Amino acid sequence: MKKIFLLFVLAAFSLNSFSQNVFSLFGKANSFFDLFAAGKFEEAHGYFSEEGKTKVSAENLKQFWTALEKRLGKVKAIDATGSKNQGEFYAVTVSGEFEYDSQDFVLVFDKSEKLVGMHLPPKAITYRAPGYADSTLYKEKSTYIQTPGHQLAAVITVPKDGNSFPVVVLVHGSGPSDMDETIGPNKPFKDIAAGLAANGIASVRYVKRTLLYPAEFGKAFTVKEEVLDDALQAIALAKTIEGADLKNIYVLGHSLGGMLAPRIATLAPDIRGIILAAAPARKFTDLIIDQNKYLVSQSKDTTGTMQKSLAEAITEIEKTRFTKLGKMKPDSLVLGLPASYWVDLNNYNQVETAKTLKQRIFVIQGGYDFQVPETDYLLWKDALAGYRNVEFKLYPDFNHLFSQQEEKGNALQYQKPANVEQRVIEDLSNWVKAL
Repeated sequence: MKKIFLLFVLAAFSLNSFSQNVFSLFGKANSFFDLFAAGKFEEAHGYFSEEGKTKVSAENLKQFWTALEKRLGKVKAIDATGSKNQGEFYAVTVSGEFEYDSQDFVLVFDKSEKLVGMHLPPKAITYRAPGYADSTLYKEKSTYIQTPGHQLAAVITVPKDGNSFPVVVLVHGSGPSDMDETIGPNKPFKDIAAGLAANGIASVRYVKRTLLYPAEFGKAFTVKEEVLDDALQAIALAKTIEGADLKNIYVLGHSLGGMLAPRIATLAPDIRGIILAAAPARKFTDLIIDQNKYLVSQSKDTTGTMQKSLAEAITEIEKTRFTKLGKMKPDSLVLGLPASYWVDLNNYNQVETAKTLKQRIFVIQGGYDFQVPETDYLLWKDALAGYRNVEFKLYPDFNHLFSQQEEKGNALQYQKPANVEQRVIEDLSNWVKAL
């Protein structure tokens, strides 16, 4: 029987799957490869579970590493970079840089943090820069945004020529995310930053807090900690950019970031405008139900068993509609997120908030977006039609990442390299500069 996956907009991974044992496992994975590099294969063998030791010997490890060095050269740097909960096991991705090439490894640990397996994943398809990313027209500077107890890497991208330029702050969708909003070989925020800068517009992008501080999201939290605090700091950073026009600072929110962009605008009333890119107009509960129905329709499974599973899933999803904690604790998990999170979002109406704004608003949407569908775009358009500060743009054959597709499809499309289409870059640039 096929499972129904409960999606949270763009959250490919649950926040909580990153919180348990991740630091300990990263340390063990790094130490394991330190022993490899030092030729201490007997000690490395000790990291395996008893069952694992019966399948892999210290001599096997030596042969593996010798063959690897023959092909890739001596190791230059190696470090754990990712973790994923897989049922009763934890898969840790380790990225290695060698003399001649790079190589990733996946180490699988059991609940006692003993190794039960290791494999080399297929070489990932790498990101390709779009044609409009003319690096002779812009420059980038690495920096940080800081809040108490947090330091997040950030990049400021500015046009090389001119001054008094607008600045756009890029705010992520759901789940852990790097500053480029990387999904497979795709980096939509990197594309947008390059495209805007080539058109004379600066930007700020930064690592999302959930990626660097996952342990903090295993307890009660809201979008304040997940998104808002850091978005406001990024706006503050934008105001320090040399040559920036302080009267023309914008926020581009993607997916969850777009849903929260009206809220950000109320907290930063001096920004000039917001861009709602694939922004939900409905409650998360409604969106998740639609996503599950779509996945079932894609599966082509019309059996009674599947329909029963869908009905059961919807029943569970419906439990997220509460607006008060009542007898629940703030950190009680409901569909993988704390009760405090649901209360906060369920008491927020992004459409009504947008109606109160004086700032400029640009709503953009892909017609082939299966995560935040055209339904939400039409709701935005119906609610804000006639507002002189609002403009709309629908791209019928673009997906959630604003790349062109042949069909609506599913998440497999994110594993193919594609860029934010140039039409989007041009429309964003023209809208921002239409003062």
